[in-house]
Amino acid sequence: MSDLVITPLPPITGEPDSPIIGGEGVISAFLDGRGERTRQAYKRDLDDFSRFCAAPDAATACAWLLSRGQGSANRLTLAYRAHLRERGLSPATINRRLAALRSLSKLARLVGVCEWALEVPGLPSEAYRDTRGPGVVAVKAMLGGAKSSRDRAILHLLYDLGLRRGEVVALDFADLDLSRGTLLVIGKGRLEKSPLSLPPATLEALAAWLDARGEKPGPLFTNFDRSGKGDGRLTGTSLYRIVKESAGAVGAKATPHGLRHTAITEACKAAAAANIGLDEVLDFSRHKSVSTLMRYRDRERNLQGQLAKLVAEAAA
Repeated sequence: MSDLVITPLPPITGEPDSPIIGGEGVISAFLDGRGERTRQAYKRDLDDFSRFCAAPDAATACAWLLSRGQGSANRLTLAYRAHLRERGLSPATINRRLAALRSLSKLARLVGVCEWALEVPGLPSEAYRDTRGPGVVAVKAMLGGAKSSRDRAILHLLYDLGLRRGEVVALDFADLDLSRGTLLVIGKGRLEKSPLSLPPATLEALAAWLDARGEKPGPLFTNFDRSGKGDGRLTGTSLYRIVKESAGAVGAKATPHGLRHTAITEACKAAAAANIGLDEVLDFSRHKSVSTLMRYRDRERNLQGQLAKLVAEAAA
C-alpha cells in the first residue's frame, strides 16, 4: 500500500436539511435510476475503496474523499490505483473502480458538494473479448434439444433478438404482444422499454410457452420451484444454468452472452451479404458504440490472421 498519509475525516459542511450533503446522500443520488446489476457493481467498487481507506463504510469513505481539496483527493485516488495494481487486479477491474470514483465526484460537483472532479486516469488496456460465441450450428442443436417450451423460448430470445440475460429475466407477461408480434425490452443503461419485432420462430416459441404458463400477470419467465418463493421470477443464475445445460446436452459450450455474441456475429455477416450498413446492425445489437460492434466484425473476418498468413507466405 502507498505511503500516502490519510488524515482524519473533517466535518462535512452544508445545510443540515440538505439530502445530498455527505457521502450517503451522494451515493444514493449516484445509484438512483441505475439497473440493479449496475447498482450492485458500483456498491462493490465503493466498498472496496472504503476498505482501502480503513473507513467503517462506503458513505464515510466517500465523504472523506469529497471533503478534501482537489489535489489531496487526486493523490488519495492515485494511492488507491497503486494499491489496486499491487493486488494484481486486471486493468479492466482497476479502471472500473476508478471510473466509479470519477463519476461520483462529477455528481458531487454538479450538486455543489465539492468544486472539483477527480482527474486520475485509468490504466491503458485493450481487453480481449471472444465475440464468436458457440456458433450457429450449436445454437440450432440447442433449440432442437430444449427440455421445455420455457427453455426453448428463452434460447430463441437470447439468440434471435440478441437479448442479454438481465433483459430476459426482467420481462413481464405484459411486455409481450403476440397479436402485434412485439416485445417491450428495457435495455442496458436505459430507463424506458423499447418495442422489438419478433421473428416468426420466436413468436411460435413464445406462444408455446404461454400455452403452458397461462396468462397470469407477472414475470414472463418463471422458475419450476413449487415452494412458491417470491414472485416466481426466473433468476439470472437459473437462466445461466439453463443455457449451460442445454449446450452440454448437445456436446457444446455456451453462456447466455455467448448466444448474444453468436447472434451479433451472424447479423454482421448477414448485413455484409445484403449490403446493410453497420448502423442497422448497431440498432439490432443495441450497443451504444460502433467501435464495440466492430469487434464482432473484425473477429469474424480475422484480418490479423489473413495478414499474418500473407506475411508468412512471402518468406516461404
